[in-house]
Amino acid sequence: MAENPIFLLRDIKAIQIPNGNEVQLRKGNQVVVTQSLGGSFTLHVAELSGLYRVTGQDADALGLTCHGQTAIEEGKPLEEQVWDMLKTCYDPEIPVNIVDLGLIYSLDIRENAGGRQVGVKMTLTAPGCGMGPSIAADARQKIMSVKGVTEALVEVVWEPPWNPSMITPEGKSRLGIES
Repeated sequence: MAENPIFLLRDIKAIQIPNGNEVQLRKGNQVVVTQSLGGSFTLHVAELSGLYRVTGQDADALGLTCHGQTAIEEGKPLEEQVWDMLKTCYDPEIPVNIVDLGLIYSLDIRENAGGRQVGVKMTLTAPGCGMGPSIAADARQKIMSVKGVTEALVEVVWEPPWNPSMITPEGKSRLGIES
């Protein structure tokens, strides 16, 4: 998606890719948006020689509007709503959502006091991925935005090990991989 350079209009917090460290990007930093998916942006910041992820809440600092979130369709079963929200979570380095990447191993919904608890077991494309905590936190936050969900537990697991055959046909198409 690489666009023309943008100069930040205000200071914003960002997550460094791939190590997951939080950093402050300063007003006036020159950035290039390399990906805009699922309500977040991946930026290349020349002065810092690297990639950074920012939430859609900071779109105004880029002079942009965020269109990435999926509206939750009332009347759909809760499980479908949760799956829809998980499809708005992206690895900042890969333009495919975590569901279509095959990273979600299970989704369990249980009654709890005053609402529903959603438990998700997910993995990452590689055990050394520094973005794991950030991706899991993004998934948790998006699950919590679903009406009726009062608790979300997202656990990163390593069994079975992820491999490219777990990518859905939609994900493979997006990545240009033949099924």
